[in-house]
Amino acid sequence: MIRILGLTALSAALVLTIGQPARAVDDELVKAQAGAWLVAPENGAKGCRLTFETRAISGGYAISGAEACAAALPALSKASAWNFTDDGALTIVDAAAKALIRFQQEEGSPWESDAGDPTWLLPALDDVDHVPTVASLAGAWRIQRPDGKPVCDITLTTDKDPDGTAKMSPSGDCAGEIGDLKLSLWATEGFGLVMLGNDGSSLSFDMKPDGSFQKSDEEEGEPLLLVRKQGG
Repeated sequence: MIRILGLTALSAALVLTIGQPARAVDDELVKAQAGAWLVAPENGAKGCRLTFETRAISGGYAISGAEACAAALPALSKASAWNFTDDGALTIVDAAAKALIRFQQEEGSPWESDAGDPTWLLPALDDVDHVPTVASLAGAWRIQRPDGKPVCDITLTTDKDPDGTAKMSPSGDCAGEIGDLKLSLWATEGFGLVMLGNDGSSLSFDMKPDGSFQKSDEEEGEPLLLVRKQGG
């Protein structure tokens, strides 16, 4: 599941800590955000990993590993600190506290840059250094049980509907739990993939390090996997 920590989490943390010093709220948020993150262009180009630390320095909290960005995202090789802003954004700054990139987050979605080339900020997924795209995922896939039992064969295409959302086509022999959703469209968001039905139904998956997907934790029902079919 994609790690989400933005305006929603900030509000929740404030509610839970009413009556406590403001610093306690800050510490809780900082600890939750700390760890390894991937900064990755939305077009599927190679990104780079940064580690958000909890150590306070000028400009916010320390970042390590920025030198790894020299080739993929040169501007971020100067990253020194990260911090939250008053409006709930997350910003990465250099040693002079100059903003290098700034991310906003809508509820239920990953951090996304608010200017410049569209870029995701995602919890690092092992050694994966880029995000999937519609073009890279198009082809034949199978939704199956964890034990390998097939549930539904689908084809993800790059054809778009009038609104620009990619189309998909399930096979005619899908199990009811999938067939009843009448899935016809799909989209990617960071390491996530969501399938959409004409009646507002949806089914979400999160990418695994091997490039397959598992049904998102937020989804109800039995676990499901999404795997590319051989030759697909």
